[in-house]
Amino acid sequence: MKKILVLGDLSKKKIHDTILSLKPWFEKHVVIDIVDLFKEKKIEKSGAEMAIVFGGDGAILSTCRGLGRNQIPIVGVHMGRFGFLAELMEKDVCASLEKIFTGNYCIRKRMLLLCRVERTGKTLSESVGINDAVISRSSLSRLISIKLNINGENVSTYRADGLIISTPLGSTAHSLSAGGPLLTPDLNAFVIVPICPHTLTNRPLVVSGDVKIEMELLSQLNGTGFTVDGQVFTELEMGDKIKIERSDIEVQMVDTGTRTFYGVLREKLNWGGQPNYGRN
Repeated sequence: MKKILVLGDLSKKKIHDTILSLKPWFEKHVVIDIVDLFKEKKIEKSGAEMAIVFGGDGAILSTCRGLGRNQIPIVGVHMGRFGFLAELMEKDVCASLEKIFTGNYCIRKRMLLLCRVERTGKTLSESVGINDAVISRSSLSRLISIKLNINGENVSTYRADGLIISTPLGSTAHSLSAGGPLLTPDLNAFVIVPICPHTLTNRPLVVSGDVKIEMELLSQLNGTGFTVDGQVFTELEMGDKIKIERSDIEVQMVDTGTRTFYGVLREKLNWGGQPNYGRN
């Protein structure tokens, strides 16, 4: 392996100190380029073969977006609070990376969202997302109206706090907290989840990842916005349309075989524990 990126938000002391303390060890094995995610967002032309990300899931999402169309294998070192996406634990990082540097790993490719915001027929913004794309209120406690079309067919008009379009990988994120289902990350599908819908019959919907989704904002409310992965925000106006489809690029996640999807669910969501019946 010729060159790798070592990334993290160096404004956070723990991440800063960890990366600098590991720098001599890295340099014994590979050529590294340390990138501060707090300052540098675009890393598409890095020329690296792999990205090692220190931090939480947000750092991995930011890295994927920064790589643009030049996606390279990404491995996360968990230093956040929850961490569904990170493959490695901080205490085992050197032993795990030695395995990776000798080629003892595989690549799991996962779908990305391609999101476009259009206003009066013109593209206002465009971005890719790993986890989800969300229309929601950023102020005022009032419902908003969102019309949903799939492949040009009217599906429903939601009166809700918002609407989430999630990938399978993102089904453990905002979608889950809004009552959406969990999907295994290898599926080609979208999850559509209304946030606190006014009509209780509006339930989460799983559709093929090959469809084209269009959301139209029908409400004239200040403070309504569109967010991708909780990181890219666009202020919306009534009549704006958000078009979402599967991107032609995919994120590449390093898999060392040390954790599985179901193992993560047991660990992070405490699945499989015995019920606490208490004592009589």
